[in-house]
Amino acid sequence: MAEATGDEQAPPTKARPAAKRTPQKTAAAGTASSTRTPRTRSTAAKPRTPKTAAARAAAAKAPAAPETPATPVEPVVAAPEETTVAAPAQIAAPPAPAAPAAPAAPAAPAAPVTQDTVPAAAPDPRPTVLSLHGLRKRYGDTVAVDDVSLDIKEGSFYGIVGPNGAGKTTTLSIATGLLRPDEGRVVVHGVDAWAEPVRAKHVIGVLPDKLRLFDRLTGAQFLHYAGTLRGLNAKTVRARTADLAAAFGIEDALERLVADYSAGMTKKIALAAAMIHSPRLLVLDEPFESVDPVSAANVVDILQRYTAAGGTVVVSSHGMDMIQRVCDSVAIIVRGRVLASGTIDQVRGEQTLEERFVELAGGRKAAEGMEWLHSFSD
Repeated sequence: MAEATGDEQAPPTKARPAAKRTPQKTAAAGTASSTRTPRTRSTAAKPRTPKTAAARAAAAKAPAAPETPATPVEPVVAAPEETTVAAPAQIAAPPAPAAPAAPAAPAAPAAPVTQDTVPAAAPDPRPTVLSLHGLRKRYGDTVAVDDVSLDIKEGSFYGIVGPNGAGKTTTLSIATGLLRPDEGRVVVHGVDAWAEPVRAKHVIGVLPDKLRLFDRLTGAQFLHYAGTLRGLNAKTVRARTADLAAAFGIEDALERLVADYSAGMTKKIALAAAMIHSPRLLVLDEPFESVDPVSAANVVDILQRYTAAGGTVVVSSHGMDMIQRVCDSVAIIVRGRVLASGTIDQVRGEQTLEERFVELAGGRKAAEGMEWLHSFSD
């Protein structure tokens, strides 16, 4: 023990050993050797280190709390931020091919073909040579022609067909000025046939049904008479007579009396007389009746060349095949009325002209009750 000095010294203060600081485990150190998937950043606040020495010393003495093993956390995939993305500009479609021009609005559908109508045709720009308007003709109680109206264009080869007694001959007789109608009007090349009959007949050539020829004249004399009656001079008549005789094959018969002609030759000389003055309109009633096929072919050829040059032919016939073959237009007359008229194709439709004619005329009638005809008299 040391001696005490005069002044009593205070006992020395025992030096406090420096506190050992236990380094805190950082998140990086704690996971350095771990093979676990790195955890995503936690939003929990980090523990703050005490700022004063005393606080640090107190914290050093406190036993470190055992580290709670971290619960494995599945990595959180952040949801993609919902952003408004402008819709991508629409890729312009390749330009569509130009649409074909819209067709013109179709005309109102044509009325079905009935006994009074046929499909409407496009307007014919050719001038009208013969117009029949509302023709009527009665014989007592019999109506021969009942409101017949037709317009026949220039250059047409027009056929008129119908059963026996239908009114074909009566209609053509009215059209040519041979018979006066009870009602109606006939205009020939712009001339009223009944108001100015001479002018109208000047442009018409007629082959009537019932031939009334001067049969005591020779063929040459008959043609000379027909030509001079139409105002032709003798020289022109002789030249045209020779041409017509050659065309119809009757040169050898010109010096014979017409009374000695066959039915076919009579038709030919009458047709030559109708054509000698070069009319604009020929109206021929049954011109091919009693004419042989070769002569008929020659007549058709002459008439077709005539229409090609601007003439107009109106012909009546019972031969449907002939009409269908040579005519461009047709009218079907039954019981005095026009049941169908127009071009050949319009009138017949999908049928032949004969089938269409039979249909409009009432159809075929079955022959029954004539078994006696099959028993034979011998």
